[in-house]
Amino acid sequence: MPDLGKYADTVLSAYVASITLLIGLVVLSVWQSRKARARLAEVEARRNAAKAG
Repeated sequence: MPDLGKYADTVLSAYVASITLLIGLVVLSVWQSRKARARLAEVEARRNAAKAG
């Protein structure tokens, strides 16, 4: 790793903040995708039940 001198704390904290935000965005995206997929499956199940009944 390059010598960052007196800016090491600032640069490393910026890296940590960026990585944390990226991980948070990925987790949020996966969570919302699973939620949407579950809602879609529920709507499709109701639609299929209405057609059959």
